[in-house]
Amino acid sequence: MANDIFSESSSTGWFGRIGESIKGVLFGLLLIVVSFPVLFLNEGRAVKTARTLDEGGKTVIAVSTDKPESKNEGKLVYFTGKAEAKETLTDPDFGVSAQSLKLRRKVQFYQWEETKNTETRKKLGGGEEKVTTYEYVKKWDEKPVDSSGFKHPQGHENPQPVVSGKDWVALPITVGGFTLSNTLVGRIENFTEFSAPAGNAPQEKFGGKSVRREGAGFYLGNSEPGTPEVGDLRVSHLVALPGEVSVIAAQAGNGLKAFIAKAGGSIEMLQTGTQSAEAMFATAKKNNTILTWALRLLGVVLMFVGFTLLFRPLSVMADLLPIAGDIVGFGTGLVALLLALPISLIVIAVAWIAYRPMIGIPLVVLAVAGFVYLIRKLATQRKQQIGTAAA
Repeated sequence: MANDIFSESSSTGWFGRIGESIKGVLFGLLLIVVSFPVLFLNEGRAVKTARTLDEGGKTVIAVSTDKPESKNEGKLVYFTGKAEAKETLTDPDFGVSAQSLKLRRKVQFYQWEETKNTETRKKLGGGEEKVTTYEYVKKWDEKPVDSSGFKHPQGHENPQPVVSGKDWVALPITVGGFTLSNTLVGRIENFTEFSAPAGNAPQEKFGGKSVRREGAGFYLGNSEPGTPEVGDLRVSHLVALPGEVSVIAAQAGNGLKAFIAKAGGSIEMLQTGTQSAEAMFATAKKNNTILTWALRLLGVVLMFVGFTLLFRPLSVMADLLPIAGDIVGFGTGLVALLLALPISLIVIAVAWIAYRPMIGIPLVVLAVAGFVYLIRKLATQRKQQIGTAAA
């Protein structure tokens, strides 16, 4: 609807932009400083995790789930079996009960959501104009939105939800003679949709809203499901049913706990279904690699953004002529990238020298080569500029 879209414009002069860019320098320095421990500590974490998994793969033993044997106390054990629980889980608000390991109540809220889009236009003389558009739409979402933080809350108020999502867990959960630890129970996530029997009807009203069955779940609202109103809710349930699981952890009596490896890391794994120990360790190693590269990328991005903010005043000063500002901005961005990449490599290399020198030393050589290339490139450009000026 047209009245749910609002646009606002603001202008900042050249001197104001200079002041903002100088403030950004401080934030840029902070990002650069933060990137160092992100990169360094990530390498230490990656190596410790890799060594822990290597150690676990060599020491793990397969055991029967019939009865834990005392000779395996404290050892890293692997087994597969059916995860079961005797407790019946119930959502008392909606009269839903299930013989399952977990019961989850999922709630969707029909509510206003705000989207914000800002376009920036440079003006002659170094100024800048920002046009910000706020759009308000009604959507179904599992996360309730607090409308008090909207730029234009009037007419877009979201009421407080009368019910929220919730999980119920059956305890204890056992696999044969073993009782799963809370950590292992938390890793059971094989949820499937659950529909309560037709006789399990909740009360007619809940929080002032009418309650009716809708498909496998419930609809809370005084309107029809096809024409919802803000504040209406859809409630459904999911269950994690008893089933086969594969576990690797340290035996602790009839229970299980995290296995602490000599490398300093811990192992406490559970996967649904029947998986071999080799496959479980392979998955863990793959996840470690993915996380390692994700944190490396994060560190490089933090450093790049930091250097970009550090050089920002140069492009703002050049914005007295918008084209000149764009050119300087591109150049400073390129320099920021050429600084971020080799410095990140050096930090990673130093970390690997501390943890695995045979890999770290070649990385240092590569990073130094990058710096040499950058210096020669800048020197060549400087000579070309001097030659052009002299001509």
